[in-house]
Order: sequence, then C-alpha cells, then structure tokens
Amino acid sequence: MKAATDSGKGDTKQDRIFGIHPLMEALQGERSVERIYIAKGRGGTAVEDLILLARSKGVPLHFEPREVLDRIIGSTKHQGAMGLVAAKAYGTLDEILARATRQGEPAAVLVLDGIEDPRNLGAVLRTADAAGFHGVVIPQRRAAGLTETVAKSSAGALEYVTVARVVNLTQALETLKAAGLWIFGLDLSAKKSYLEIDYRGPVAIVVGAEGEGISRLVLSVCDERVRLPMKGRVASLNVSVAVGVMAYEILRQRSR
Repeated sequence: MKAATDSGKGDTKQDRIFGIHPLMEALQGERSVERIYIAKGRGGTAVEDLILLARSKGVPLHFEPREVLDRIIGSTKHQGAMGLVAAKAYGTLDEILARATRQGEPAAVLVLDGIEDPRNLGAVLRTADAAGFHGVVIPQRRAAGLTETVAKSSAGALEYVTVARVVNLTQALETLKAAGLWIFGLDLSAKKSYLEIDYRGPVAIVVGAEGEGISRLVLSVCDERVRLPMKGRVASLNVSVAVGVMAYEILRQRSR
C-alpha cells in the first residue's frame, strides 16, 4: 500500500509503503528501504518482527506519535508503520570502478558526506552525470537516500549515475585508495586552491554539507585538502554549486 499525500519533508507519495506486511516484503525485496517510522506504543509480535528485520538490515527506525503517521499518510489505516523506499537500487564501489575501466578512463568518483537535502542530492547527481563522473558514494546514515524527490531533482540523471551507499565512509575511502585513487577533500581551511591540483589521474572528490563541511574523521582519511576561493562575505557555496566547480575543472583538465 502507498500513501496519498505529501509528508512535507521532501518525500513524495511514491516513496511510501505503509502496513506491517508490505514493509516486511519490501525489506526482503530488491528495493532499498531508506527508513521506517513506527507509531509509539504500537506493540505485538508482527511489529517486533518488523523491527528486528529492519535492524538486521541496518535500516534506521524512527518512533513517532501515531498522529504524526496519520498526518504524513493522510489516513489512519497504516497499522502503525510506514517506510520510505529507494527510487533506484544502489550500486557498489566495484561497479563504479568497473565503469571507469570499461570506458578506458581514470576513475572520477564523488563522495558525499552528510548531504541531507534530497533536492541538493538530486542536483549533485545531475552535475555528476553531466561532468562524466563514474559514480557517487553516499553514507547509509544521516544523509539523503535515493527517493523519488532525488530522482525528480536529478532531471533523469539518476538513471545513469551509479550510486553506492556504504555503512562507513572512511572504509570506503580506504578501499578507493587501495584501488589507486587519490582522495581530495573540499575544505574551506585548506591552504591549496582547487586550481593548483592535477586531476588527470584517478581521483575521488569528497564534499561535505553546507556549513558543517566534511566530518573530522572523514577529512583525516583524505590525501589532500583543497579549497574554493571565496571573495564574498558568505562563507560557503551551495553543495551542488561547489560540486559543479570541482567537476568541471576535472573535465577541463581531462579534455586537454
């Protein structure tokens, strides 16, 4: 079953599945479940089984008052459970690297740390596709997933970009390093400008959320930090704009 109204949180009605049994089926199916909402006080064996299965698969659980689910879904017929599912199946790091190999190009991978706005993620995917990135890596938690809102914001690019969702970003970066990629973190406090770097070899570009930037642990794994020159009074760019600047410098260098 699917809901009929918008949640107001950037997720459209096509994202939602509600009811215990439909959610159990979704958790065991091919589409990735992004997160599950359970009504507080909702008990019983079926709900306990749903919670156990969700936790075994690493799906985040949110416990909310039943009235919140009523409002989001626009109905009281949800059995106290609702989930948001991915608009597209996730890929893997190996698939991203294999794509670069097939195309005979040095790998160009975009790694996003904590981008929570689905519209920003969609815009980033659109840029990644246009600039020829071989794939995008996102974390499983505290980040937007591949919802229908992301698909719409990407203007169709989601169909062509391989997106890998990983449990641990630092481990993913170590895997990319082992595959020969040089890791650049976009950091406002970096000494080097992004224009001082040669991106013609295999690279991964790490970008963090507006304001917060890349987390300390993820930044510590980067081989080098670079910054975008900022001459105005605003301290940061929208993440999709920052990605665009970096992506097209890489494309420019590789097109020479």
